[in-house]
Amino acid sequence: MLGIADFLSLLKWWGVLFSIGIVFLPVTVRFLGIFFDKGYAFSKIIGTIVLSYIILCVGELHLISFSTANCFLLLLWCGLLQLILHLSYSWKEMLQKVTKYIKTTWAFMLFEEILFLIALYFWSYIRTFAPDIHGLEKFMDYGFVNSILRSTYFPPKDMWYTPMPINYYYFGHLMTAVLTKLSFLSSNITFNLMIATLFALTLTLSFSLGANFFFALFVEKKEKLSFKTYKTMLLGGIFAAFLAALSGNLHTIYSFFRIYNTDTPQPPWKMIFSVQTFPNGYWYPNATRFIYHTIHEFPLYSFVVSDLHGHVLDIPVVLTAVALLFAIYLQKREQAKLSQQESLFAVIVEQLHILSPWIFYSFLLGVMYMTNASDGLIYFLFSLPVIFLLHKKYPLFSPKNIFQLQLFQTVITLFAGLLLFALPFSLFFKSFVSQIGVICVPQFLINKGSIGPFLFEANHCMHSPWWQLLILYGFFAFWFLGLCIILWMQKRKQHSLFRVDIFLLFLGLFAFILIAIPEFVYFKDIYSTYYRANTMFKFVYQAFLLLALLSGYTLVRFFTNPVRKETPSVKVFLSFFGLFGLVLFTLVGMYPYFAIPSYYNNLQNPKTLDGTSYLAALYPSDNKAIEWINTHITGQPVIAEAQGDSYTDYARVSANTGLPTIFGWTVHEWLWRGTYDIAPPRITDVQTLYETPSASVAQAIIHKYDVSFIFVGQLERQKYKLQEAKFQQIGHVVYASGITTIYQVFPEKL
Repeated sequence: MLGIADFLSLLKWWGVLFSIGIVFLPVTVRFLGIFFDKGYAFSKIIGTIVLSYIILCVGELHLISFSTANCFLLLLWCGLLQLILHLSYSWKEMLQKVTKYIKTTWAFMLFEEILFLIALYFWSYIRTFAPDIHGLEKFMDYGFVNSILRSTYFPPKDMWYTPMPINYYYFGHLMTAVLTKLSFLSSNITFNLMIATLFALTLTLSFSLGANFFFALFVEKKEKLSFKTYKTMLLGGIFAAFLAALSGNLHTIYSFFRIYNTDTPQPPWKMIFSVQTFPNGYWYPNATRFIYHTIHEFPLYSFVVSDLHGHVLDIPVVLTAVALLFAIYLQKREQAKLSQQESLFAVIVEQLHILSPWIFYSFLLGVMYMTNASDGLIYFLFSLPVIFLLHKKYPLFSPKNIFQLQLFQTVITLFAGLLLFALPFSLFFKSFVSQIGVICVPQFLINKGSIGPFLFEANHCMHSPWWQLLILYGFFAFWFLGLCIILWMQKRKQHSLFRVDIFLLFLGLFAFILIAIPEFVYFKDIYSTYYRANTMFKFVYQAFLLLALLSGYTLVRFFTNPVRKETPSVKVFLSFFGLFGLVLFTLVGMYPYFAIPSYYNNLQNPKTLDGTSYLAALYPSDNKAIEWINTHITGQPVIAEAQGDSYTDYARVSANTGLPTIFGWTVHEWLWRGTYDIAPPRITDVQTLYETPSASVAQAIIHKYDVSFIFVGQLERQKYKLQEAKFQQIGHVVYASGITTIYQVFPEKL
């Protein structure tokens, strides 16, 4: 159970999310009103996205500063604006509309809210067993959030490379900071609450999508909603939610075999079966590092290790985009209803009304680009087959319908919208992907080096063995085949394909294309040995999420599909197919059994949601100094601290306070800035600052980087041959306790 303080923090956090969801419910209903729940489950994330985007824009324009009061003011403004828009109805009409909405959806709203709250509490409780914002890349994520929280205007500062702005996908961290401001909680608590929120949103949004797939099926089949159909919708939602948020892949089969060498894994049929010693030391991260020199993570692994990364922060945005695209696909294609006497303004207004779902989708693409850049590209491409399906019965070139929602018009709207909505971010962002590398290049192309964006590098020929791909994605391939069998059975009965089946068929095909892409090309970054790791990571992560939704639908559809009129041989085949599918489901469903206890200390000795409590044990003196900084220093003055390699405890002051420092984690800044040349000068300057006995030399470095504070703590004393006396000459002590001292200097007076 959560402690009283943590439980109250969770309630405050949930209250903020609930309030945002209610304020933005009209927007949600406008775009997802075709769903059985009117899109209620998506209102929290839609509201958080829109509010955070407005805050980013006004902050970059220096119109409104980033403060708690202004966050509330903008939320209130959003609510009032929607109320004013709805006042175009008479009070009677509006009251009737609201009453009808509540009558038809209150049960669904209540169920989804309870589901969200249970999931939020569940993962918050899980986090108490290992709440530390420490290890892996948590320093990076926590530093981003803290830097944003200290920002008055935007773009936020890179806490590890003063005075430059963050050159990473930070919109998800901005959403975390906005919720932190609104909840009046400290970031060491909200970091863990945000992880729990992402889990809860993934579960709830996937549930809504899974249930709405069946709702759309029943509507098209003209079946009346009954206990039976509601039960099927409920099952569809549950299985989609489980597979998206809690499942793994078939790699768990190795728990039944002797431990293998992780550098040279063997296929199961070449290994020794050993069920007596189950689980044979099975180590859950191997499921994400199975293919040599690659990364192929999935949502549950991300929730377990709890790095607040862009790909995790983007999951709810991605699910919202899929939901919107599905809703657009289901709705009847609107036509402009204008007479020849209508003004140009009326034509534009009508077209904007028709295009508004696509404009909102392009807004989500822009948000995805700002949160996890590759997702913007991926879901722009995913929209293309849907656009084609919506327009296939219309001519590609039709002068008479130039103002109608034609294929090219929609594509241009989406791409232009993506660029426009991402502009507040892209103005200050330089991509660290340089070119598109080709895998296994013929010799005659290697000699050319590159052609346009394509790069031809020697010794870059690496393909994934088919059996490894089968273990990672065989479960999804099996249920995609199951969907094909269902569609084949429908066609045999001379039934046309239902729209939801066509949508999911294209979804599945697109997901498998994403899995195949890293076998042919890779995005060039700074990593030479792991050259296709990030490409595979970005693409297959989305494929896993999409295929989880498809498999949840197909699994339930398969077992609820009547087979009374089938031949005996077909019935036997379907029985064996279903039985084997359940075995595969058991294997992917075992993953949380391994992962959660392994990372979370076998769920023993829960602590609190305080993610920085570990500092008191590891760095007791520095911890008190960091607490003092967070209490007494406002704004973002530069603080000097010890510099070190990535994934170490160096740069802990800047990460835990949001104050920018001279230079932080080396490899990360190398990646973000695209060149290692930035590192040596700053590393040398930091070392010189601490080790030189000369006050004038130290003053020059302080002036160069506009340093206001110098932190001398445990790591500084360990790493450098410290010459501390000079700091007394060029500044004065503002904090001293134990082995930690903070000096204040005034670079503008030097």
